[in-house]
Amino acid sequence: MEITLGMTQELTRTVTAEMCTKHTNPDAPGILSTPSMIGFMEAACARCVAPALAEGSTTVGTAVNIRHLASTLEGQEITCVAELIEIDRRRLNFSVVVTNDKGVKIGEGQHERFIFIPKKKAE
Repeated sequence: MEITLGMTQELTRTVTAEMCTKHTNPDAPGILSTPSMIGFMEAACARCVAPALAEGSTTVGTAVNIRHLASTLEGQEITCVAELIEIDRRRLNFSVVVTNDKGVKIGEGQHERFIFIPKKKAE
């Protein structure tokens, strides 16, 4: 398999208490936090290209430019669609969109990842 423009990945999960603002602020309601949404976006992007990476290689996040557009409550399902939109050697740029189970777009933006190739250990 080869990394190519247009590759996509879709992930769905249920918003848990650990993903909500009340996890860091007990007085806050059970609403999906922005850092949790970003982590979900990163996971979708990483999984998008993972099958095409050389053995032992991985990707690491290097930039995030997103907007959190709407709230989503604990217990709701969220879905992220990541699409690879740019390849520059080992730098990969993704478009990401997150919707909730009511069909509301709750987040969008771009995420950049870099292919990490570990150095071989001297024998």
